[in-house]
Amino acid sequence: MTIDSTDHLAAHPLVDRLAGLGQRMRWLDARRPWWFDAAAVAAVLLVFGVPDVVHHDGDGERPELQLLLVHPPLAATVALQLGLVLPLFWRRRAPTATFYAVAAVFVVQWSVGVLLRADVALLIAVYSVVLRVHPARLPWAGLTVAATLGLVAWRVSGVVSPWDALFFLSAAVTAAAALGVAIRIRRAQLAGLRDRALRLEIERDQRSRLAAATERTRVAREMHDIVGHSLSVIISLADGGAYAVEGNPPRGREALERIGDTGRLALTELRRVLGVLRDASVAAELHPQPGVAEIGALCDQIRAAGPHVVYRTAGDVDALDRGVQLAVYRIVQEALTNALRYAGPSARLDVVVALEGARVDIIVRDNGPEGPQSVPGAAGHGIAGMRERAALYGGTVEAGSRPGGGWTLRATLIPGAEGKP
Repeated sequence: MTIDSTDHLAAHPLVDRLAGLGQRMRWLDARRPWWFDAAAVAAVLLVFGVPDVVHHDGDGERPELQLLLVHPPLAATVALQLGLVLPLFWRRRAPTATFYAVAAVFVVQWSVGVLLRADVALLIAVYSVVLRVHPARLPWAGLTVAATLGLVAWRVSGVVSPWDALFFLSAAVTAAAALGVAIRIRRAQLAGLRDRALRLEIERDQRSRLAAATERTRVAREMHDIVGHSLSVIISLADGGAYAVEGNPPRGREALERIGDTGRLALTELRRVLGVLRDASVAAELHPQPGVAEIGALCDQIRAAGPHVVYRTAGDVDALDRGVQLAVYRIVQEALTNALRYAGPSARLDVVVALEGARVDIIVRDNGPEGPQSVPGAAGHGIAGMRERAALYGGTVEAGSRPGGGWTLRATLIPGAEGKP
């Protein structure tokens, strides 16, 4: 059995038109609030004041009421009506003062025994004060209303039982107060929803900016690894080729060819990174990210620039996750680039990648005279980038000078520990 959960009343065209009218009225009220205040006063006078003016002599009233109540002159009737209704113009800006002003006129009117239809102004004042005044001040208003109702019940006690009168009068006042409470709660709920929506929008923008900053950092790291490594190799090859071009032309030609190969490889990787930035849908057509298997070719590039590189592995490093392999590759790439830059083309480099249980150890040593942190002004993004990559997998990076000369970098990655304190 299918249950129809459609709210047919909410889907009715008349409800839509009324909702649209309500929105236009709220827009107009926000621009010209005094128009609505004046319109409310005019409507109360028209609906409830005019009948009293037309029948100010008591025509149409029950005979017993005519005996109990006073029928003042027309001018006094109009004055009392204006005293009851005109304060409603300020009911939104000064609800407390409006309520007590209406209540004072109401007490004066009933003290002399005058019945007016404009007494409905007291109910409107009760509604306004419940809607807008701080709850701590409402008990005083409640005592005032109780006193005025007791006065009315006493004045009509000759015709109606005081308890019956109090019951019906209390029901009317309770309805006005309940309406004010309901609208007040509804407004508070809407304000809470608007505040929550604003916070969610701010959080969404913050997440977007954070994601953009994270992506910029990732791309900057990739660009640094690609461009920094390739340029270091190209510079070393160009320097070596410049010395060999006269004494050993084949060696110079080989250096130029290596420069071309390195430049084309760097250009390919740059295009891959920029292509992913332009359109994520091209990712499936690109070559996979480099891993441990490509470290051998990386070492060949460094050897071509002059240094003697010894590369060793321990454990089944090829079985590592592709993300871990990329981190290992980039760390080794940056370490070799720094070694080539600071140890020089005649240095000896030892590279070890070892898998011991769940831990990956990376060690890169050189016998050069200094390292990247010992050169003034040389601190850049390299070591910081390696630390960021290692931290993604719960690892660390340590770098420092060797006692006998040279530089050592040790990195440890613990796949599966990312996100743990």
